[in-house]
Amino acid sequence: MSKPALTVWYNTRCPVCDGGITRQKRRLIEAIKAGRIEFRDINLEPAALSCYSASLEDIRRRLHATDAEGRLLVGADVAVAVWRATPGEGWLATLFGNPVALPLTRLGYDRFADLLYARNRRKGRW
Repeated sequence: MSKPALTVWYNTRCPVCDGGITRQKRRLIEAIKAGRIEFRDINLEPAALSCYSASLEDIRRRLHATDAEGRLLVGADVAVAVWRATPGEGWLATLFGNPVALPLTRLGYDRFADLLYARNRRKGRW
């Protein structure tokens, strides 16, 4: 089996992250079965992205993914890549991932991710 076009690393201990990925998995079932996309829980493999200098806490804070060429994607760039792969959600990738909008998308994603990370830490989820 060839390497997936996208391997997404996420934090199952965050209810918002886990819920969002669960939704995407349902929409991407054919791509998952075909091995084109893979979702992995970073809590089960905490050092998985250490070769990229990405720590467990980095991945708990923001989505991370690797593409088939081994490039690392982080945060909003992962969301855009997942939308691009999801049937019926390509328009989201076009809207939020275009060169004009992407800087604002990244900023919004990062602020939301920081708030969510802090909330999860306060609630003792890890």
